[in-house]
Amino acid sequence: FPMAEPGGELLWFSPDPRGILPLDGFHIPHGLERSLRKRTYEIRINTHFETVMRCCAQREETWINQNIFESYVGLHELGYAHSVEAWDSKGLAGGLYGVALGGAFFGESMFHHRTDASKYALVALVNRLNAQSFSLLDVQWNTAHLDTFGAIEIPRQDYMERLKAALQLTCDFLDPQ
Repeated sequence: FPMAEPGGELLWFSPDPRGILPLDGFHIPHGLERSLRKRTYEIRINTHFETVMRCCAQREETWINQNIFESYVGLHELGYAHSVEAWDSKGLAGGLYGVALGGAFFGESMFHHRTDASKYALVALVNRLNAQSFSLLDVQWNTAHLDTFGAIEIPRQDYMERLKAALQLTCDFLDPQ
């Protein structure tokens, strides 16, 4: 995956170990389960892809520069990059974006303006990927936040085998099922 360095240079990363969120091992923390029952947010797909990317980039240190932004907008226009958005009465509350290829989804970034909004988007993403028979959710690096959902790190060789199998699948991220 690409990341922009502070000076603007684009670098490609392939961490070893690699962070994934096993779709069959996804865990919803108890506090979030209670929040989900309240249906605080409405989930939408691809309604404001560019806005989601801009919100993801609004942090002190960001790897999303103009080149990355334009590249992913191009992937979105081609039907490969997608946003999962959590909305409430005040507007876009949180979301995430990534790229779908075959049966793999490569999560790129997420943001929230209000409590649990990005978590709602993540739950919606996993539900969609499971419904469409995706087999791999790549989260690049594991974090303490993703760990609460069951994210793990696997060796590059294992990742490459899972990736090869996932790319053989024909999954449609946009199929509403």
